[in-house]
Amino acid sequence: MALEDPASSWQPEFDPSGAEYTYLLSNVSHPDIEGVAVGYRIRDRVWEETDGRLYVDFRPLAQLGGERDVLSKVRLGAVHGMLCSSVAAANLTDTLGLVNLPFVLNSFDRLEAFLGNEELFSKFQSAPERQGVRVLDVTTYGTYGWATRTPVRNLQDARRVNFRIAEAPVNIDVYRAWGLQFTVMPWPDVHQALQTGVITGLDHTPTTTNISRKFDVAKYYTHVPYAQGLYVHLVNERWLNNLPEDIRAVFLRVVEEESALAREKGRLQQEQQIERARENGVEFIELSSEDMQSLVDASKPVFERWAPRIGEEYVEQVRQFLRNK
Repeated sequence: MALEDPASSWQPEFDPSGAEYTYLLSNVSHPDIEGVAVGYRIRDRVWEETDGRLYVDFRPLAQLGGERDVLSKVRLGAVHGMLCSSVAAANLTDTLGLVNLPFVLNSFDRLEAFLGNEELFSKFQSAPERQGVRVLDVTTYGTYGWATRTPVRNLQDARRVNFRIAEAPVNIDVYRAWGLQFTVMPWPDVHQALQTGVITGLDHTPTTTNISRKFDVAKYYTHVPYAQGLYVHLVNERWLNNLPEDIRAVFLRVVEEESALAREKGRLQQEQQIERARENGVEFIELSSEDMQSLVDASKPVFERWAPRIGEEYVEQVRQFLRNK
């Protein structure tokens, strides 16, 4: 018996076969997450507003492969774009690691302030141009923390946990600096690893943790808002520049408008997912201000390693701009 296509309920209500142009867009996550569902909203609006000339062929759920593989395909133009997780984006170019530096873009308000600063955000957008890629916009899947099988109420508790972290260079350096146990693991392996105790904690956001049902196993969540989980919308520049000017203008406008709406929805979704998780018995925990400050202080080596690679002046400009946001 054939398995049902998990993306079947998101099929378009139009026939895309007559499109003059196609934008093949990838993502590894589930479209129940607002920062992922934006791909379908972009698809439908672009189709309508270009009178069916451009079809955004959105493929979530890792249909086109894992993120490292798809990043290579976007560089080559075999895939035209991707909503790349912020943790993986630094694999394309070091400057994109900015969004995962600890305690910089770590709140919804700081993210909006950064995106609204044309000078600072344009440097981020143009960072992967040598790879033939450009950043169009950003959506969110929430603020990070720790989902664990046993409660983590302080840093002493945290040192007894083996955290799964993403295959991401900045995150590896963060956890080394914090002196915590961690295992780098592909996302598809996480659920079984949690169940079997190979890992006993998960570095992720409440939205993704609840939607992916990791709270079925990890019944405690400690807020550690050191970073935002973001999807960075990357596009192959050659594909973009080959679009007719009028279609390109519509495409860019729709991406910007729908990304902004998705960020609003993502902020609300985090609150909703936390409430649903609480109703299902998940306990949410806050670290003391002293423990949070300890993590801030311990993060200094991450900046010493990454600021020269991202651009020391740029990192300092961003940190100064966001200091009171």
